[in-house]
Amino acid sequence: MHNVKRVRQSAQALEAKRLREKAKLDDYLVLTEDVLSRKKNEDWSQDALQLTSRLLQVNPDFYTIWNYRRNILLNGIFPTSSPEDINAVIMGDLSTTMTALKAHPKVYWIWNHRRWCLENAPSGPGADGEANSGAWRKANWDRELYVVEKMLDADPRNFHAWNYRRYVLASMPVPRSEKSELVYTVRKIEANISNFSAWHQRSKVLTSLRESSGDAPRNSIEEGDDKELLESEIVAIQELLDEQPDSKCSKSLSS
Repeated sequence: MHNVKRVRQSAQALEAKRLREKAKLDDYLVLTEDVLSRKKNEDWSQDALQLTSRLLQVNPDFYTIWNYRRNILLNGIFPTSSPEDINAVIMGDLSTTMTALKAHPKVYWIWNHRRWCLENAPSGPGADGEANSGAWRKANWDRELYVVEKMLDADPRNFHAWNYRRYVLASMPVPRSEKSELVYTVRKIEANISNFSAWHQRSKVLTSLRESSGDAPRNSIEEGDDKELLESEIVAIQELLDEQPDSKCSKSLSS
């Protein structure tokens, strides 16, 4: 960094640092060998699960270990667990991966494991047809939408988070209205008109709205509701551009 005086370390301090780093690497290699050996031997035990937790904390990009972790859950933990216990395990993994995403928001395998957790969580404590049969599922997906919104607050251009948001919206048991999603994209665009990820999301929502606006075949976007939708969008875009005339996006569209 500029204007920061660098402190020269002594030979002893440098050697101590080297030894610490070597010890960390040695520990990592031993742990990796142990976990991969257990995987090869199809060890589906709780001990193996805990070891995958340790290894993934150090290296969340290790997709082989994420796969092994899921196999442990499916083959060793879930078959002997009640729905309540399975849901608790799923909630634990969602909490753990949330912590991991704060440090590594663009590691695909963390997002992928969250998908798996949500898709494998029990629907609810009640039997099918009972009032609370889908309570856990609905709560999980509602919470997940809140989580991804927090991630996009922290990094509005995180394309992993935007892709994941589309997945969550498509999977929610009680769908979120497309018009409310348009409102969300406006909020993101108003915060930064050059947020092309938000513009991309908006275009997808508008396309979906157009496709669902009626069952009759459309020959042109100028017909009926399509024309009204297009005109209102042009007005909205112009208003946003007028508010931020010096933005990169404004200059690009006006050139």
